[in-house]
Amino acid sequence: MKATIQLRVNGRAYKVKVEPKRTLLQVIREDLKLTGTKSGCERGECGACTVLLDGLAVNSCLLPAMEADGKEVLTIEGLAQNGQLHPLQKEFIELGAIQCGFCTPGMILTAKALLERNPHPTEREIRREIAGNYCRCTGYEKIVEAILAVSE
Repeated sequence: MKATIQLRVNGRAYKVKVEPKRTLLQVIREDLKLTGTKSGCERGECGACTVLLDGLAVNSCLLPAMEADGKEVLTIEGLAQNGQLHPLQKEFIELGAIQCGFCTPGMILTAKALLERNPHPTEREIRREIAGNYCRCTGYEKIVEAILAVSE
């Protein structure tokens, strides 16, 4: 049985009919056609599907879409404002923290949630926060450098 949920994604209101088993990831990618949020492991282990739900980083592959009813969702597509990249996006590009780019949306949104809570994290705090986001290309050094650069 389908239910209608209402959510705001990147500042825009949506009404979507969903079945109870559908995940927020499926709604974002399939219904809203926002493909920046990646489908990786679909078990909440890789972080590729990370979005911000009311400001908190969540694995959208694990979250039933119905639990997002009435909430604010931010995907990588909503991070840039008025044609200007977010500072995290700029630093990831400038410091070479992206290679294949598959992990980048989830990594940036995880970093954004951290910086909202703690504007000046230590390197150790950054590494702990991004531990749930797998990157097979960069070795994490440039990612940590980019997040540190934004925190300064």
